[in-house]
Amino acid sequence: MNATQSLTARTGNLFHRYANPGRFLRMGAKLQPWLTWPALVLSIAGIVWGLFFSPADWQQGDSVRIMYVHVPTAWLASSGYMGLAVCSLLSLVWRHPLADLAAVEIGPVGASITAVCLATGSLWGKPMWGTWWVWDARLTSVLVLFFLYLGHIALIRAFDEPQRGYRAAAILGLAGAVDLPIIKFSVQWWNTLHQPDSITVTGAPTMSTSMLWPLGLTTLGFTLGFGAIVLARLRASVMESRIRTILAANRGRQSANPAPKPDSAAV
Repeated sequence: MNATQSLTARTGNLFHRYANPGRFLRMGAKLQPWLTWPALVLSIAGIVWGLFFSPADWQQGDSVRIMYVHVPTAWLASSGYMGLAVCSLLSLVWRHPLADLAAVEIGPVGASITAVCLATGSLWGKPMWGTWWVWDARLTSVLVLFFLYLGHIALIRAFDEPQRGYRAAAILGLAGAVDLPIIKFSVQWWNTLHQPDSITVTGAPTMSTSMLWPLGLTTLGFTLGFGAIVLARLRASVMESRIRTILAANRGRQSANPAPKPDSAAV
């Protein structure tokens, strides 16, 4: 028990080293361009390559080009919520203030990227399945993920006291993580219309390298872009929090030391 508590304390101290607003802002300022510019270059290169130079699929034809947006957004929808769940864990276990702010900023970005994933999936499904939507296991579980993002966004802002919102949203963030393995393994667990994963950790890719390379570029570019957007939002949130703290401290000093009233006799 003591060893576990000591490990938890050491881990908490490591995390809290980076909770200092000044240290985080300095690190974030250095990291921001290394995320933003590669994200732009890789995303543009991958999309142009995929849309105009990669070959059409022998079965799906040119409709397969939706893949170069749909697959990266599907990856980010799940990985973004995983980041949200990690922030929830840091918030509940170690009361990490930066984790709470990060969770606030990840939610809207993750919800937006999940909405794009659902929209592009519908566009891809129409010519393949003959319908915009089916209650397929993969599609339904991603739709549930979208609602989890929206629920987190609403819950974290639902209380007048921010700390109560952080705690409630962190519980939802951890509980909702159970949807992630369902999304991942839905095509193996159930008989679905959604095609199996073309890229797996244990097996070779089932697509040609002429499609794999642009898909890899867009996935990496979108991932860096997701990180760049969240980092920019988080830096702005930290600066806003610091400004509010400074203003509150100034108001506290002014109320404790009110300005002396002018002497009416002297006037």
